[in-house]
Amino acid sequence: MAQIRVENLRKSFDQFTAVAGSNFTIDDGTFFAMLGPSGCGKTTTLRMIAGLELPTAGRILLDDADVTALPASARDIAFVFQLFALYPHMNVRQNIGFPLRCQNHPRAEIKRAVEEAARLLRIDHLLDRRVGGLSGGDRQRVALGRAIVRRPKAFLMDEPLGALDSEFRRLMCGELRELHDRIDATTVYITHDQLEAMAMADCIAIMNGGRVEQIGAPQEIYDRPKTMFVADFIGAPPMSFLDVHTALRRGDRVIRIDGVPVDMPELFEDRAESRFALGVRPENVSFADASDLRGRVIGAEYLGTTQIVTVTTASGQLKARLPSGEPIQVGETVGLKLRPDRLSLFDTASGLALSSALYAGGHGG
Repeated sequence: MAQIRVENLRKSFDQFTAVAGSNFTIDDGTFFAMLGPSGCGKTTTLRMIAGLELPTAGRILLDDADVTALPASARDIAFVFQLFALYPHMNVRQNIGFPLRCQNHPRAEIKRAVEEAARLLRIDHLLDRRVGGLSGGDRQRVALGRAIVRRPKAFLMDEPLGALDSEFRRLMCGELRELHDRIDATTVYITHDQLEAMAMADCIAIMNGGRVEQIGAPQEIYDRPKTMFVADFIGAPPMSFLDVHTALRRGDRVIRIDGVPVDMPELFEDRAESRFALGVRPENVSFADASDLRGRVIGAEYLGTTQIVTVTTASGQLKARLPSGEPIQVGETVGLKLRPDRLSLFDTASGLALSSALYAGGHGG
């Protein structure tokens, strides 16, 4: 497998900048997810890594070799698309073996490689079937088989589960990660579904407006978002934000919400009086009768073992994840307790974190 390094990568289409100076390294054997809303630049980035688009500026290195100007065929990278792109007139065996036949590999070698890939994907019993009669999940396995059969340096996947229904998506998430581990692959996976990224990836890059907002392990991104966009994009439901108007100093550990002092992580820097947003995840909100921070319950969503309760305060709405057995009445006023070591404070003008839960190393710009 291979290390992939992207340096100051840019892509513009006339006056529109699709990717604006991305920098990141994907280590050998890493499952790397690129996550973001439609139009954020993740697919354009993937296509440049694959050689399907030429960058406007910047470099792409594969195992320290500059491949920026090389065509896709010279990069030893396999691409898996959302639409399966299988050949309907061929059976499963012929579809999987097609890349090797194009490279004029010996027939016995092709047979051995195809059967090995099919066993890995648990579709060896389908090798002589036509692809048109297969389920969506099996057709995606055939597409994966065609990608892995020649063991390329890296696998690039552009929303490969997007055409599957929810049941198959859950199944294939586990199988894709298991496949990645079995073949020790370097995988770059594009998705707009945060649950897919959080479940499968070793490392996630979150993109917005052509820029990489944060790169890190799933738990790091969830617990320590560097921007309000990341905090709002990750999580179901996402982080809630309460408005704060005050002056703050470096080292401060207390902030006032509706006049009530609330403990928070240490502030990174001095700030003149300004507007801030205090971010809190639903699982870090609890109800406490003795608390002076009050809010009114305006809704509750039952989720089996838990419930998501929406509370409105003078500083904004927040959501609490509570046990489903806890009695809640819409319209009641409740005391709110926020877990101090799990809060994040943001500058609303720049969107950057000024302090963050369990944060180490300063704020991310």
